[in-house]
Amino acid sequence: MSRRGLAAIASVLDQAASSATNILVLVLAARLSSASGFADFSMVYVTFSVLLGLNMAYVGQSLVLEKGDRVGDLARSAAGFTGAASAAVGAVLALVGLVLSGATGRAFLALGLVLPLVLLQDGLRYCFSALRTPERALAADALRLVCVVAALAVQPEGASAGRLVLVWGVSALPALALGLFLLRPFVRGRRADLRPYLRRGHLGQRFVVEFAVGNGSSQLAVLGLGVFATPLAVGALRGATTLFGPLNVLFNSANAFAPPFLGRLHGKRATVRATALLGLALAAIGAGWGAVLYALPDRVGSSLLGDTWSAASALLPATGAQYAVMGLGTCALLTLRVLAPKATLSLQVVYSLLAVVLLLGGYALWGVAGAAWGLAAGSAAKATAGWLRVGRLRPEPSPALAA
Repeated sequence: MSRRGLAAIASVLDQAASSATNILVLVLAARLSSASGFADFSMVYVTFSVLLGLNMAYVGQSLVLEKGDRVGDLARSAAGFTGAASAAVGAVLALVGLVLSGATGRAFLALGLVLPLVLLQDGLRYCFSALRTPERALAADALRLVCVVAALAVQPEGASAGRLVLVWGVSALPALALGLFLLRPFVRGRRADLRPYLRRGHLGQRFVVEFAVGNGSSQLAVLGLGVFATPLAVGALRGATTLFGPLNVLFNSANAFAPPFLGRLHGKRATVRATALLGLALAAIGAGWGAVLYALPDRVGSSLLGDTWSAASALLPATGAQYAVMGLGTCALLTLRVLAPKATLSLQVVYSLLAVVLLLGGYALWGVAGAAWGLAAGSAAKATAGWLRVGRLRPEPSPALAA
């Protein structure tokens, strides 16, 4: 097998290891916690997920587009900026945790303390990707998976959310140490420069806007349910979506590897045909996975999510429908990114905000089940608008990324 093929396999396996880590963390936390304890943990984990996505968009996505001899300098700069920024944000979260009372406050305090460890460890994946050595990212992320599962598995039943967050964060230390060791040969003697990340016009700023409206808005809306309604709603929604974690691996892999393949196809018709077939396949997989989960006996579901299963299982039809249409929407956005990159931002803004409105409106009218169906309706609207936009567009040359 060629070097390129091995690198692609390593990248997919690395994404699978990273996604499996997130899934198993939530599953283990649900099994160890009461329903209210998992709700507190979920609120903290949603906060972490938003920060992780922002770092990926601002630092990671711009880094992996770089080529040439400067990649070593840029990788060192990216790691340095991630470490400094996560320490600053972690200090703010720690202060918030001190202000808040009870178990929720202690959980946010714990997140603030461990945030630099977990964000920097994850950020090294993009350094290795830019350096075209995904097998090194796979080694570090595989160690991360083993350590976090082992650390959480020995925690006592009924452990507090703050304790679980601390254990989860500290367990990243071995993987972080390995990642830094594997990165060292590429950055030794290189000069780190953090100033480009603070300048107006940095490429990551554009990616942050797309993430904020495309992903962060719905995450923050789910988090907002815990503020304006009840934290138990967050736990139920988070528990249901956790069970669909394997599909996130497929969607993320499609976003990572489909654009280069689609760019080699000739013409709009061939590109649309390929993405439409991929979208239908992902939609079928999403619907099928939802059906399998809905058919699980309660004893199996309880072994996966503990006390949270009873609330989360009622949301599986809505979450299954959401992931089915998300497969179609993902491929519509892929098509536009290849044929008309400027068309994606407006779609993300309008229809992601619409999904937030539908989520909150659904909760106001029909409770947590209405919120889940609101998310599904928002995803369906975005997918429909995306494919309608594909049908109307004329192919245009991709703009310079720095523009």
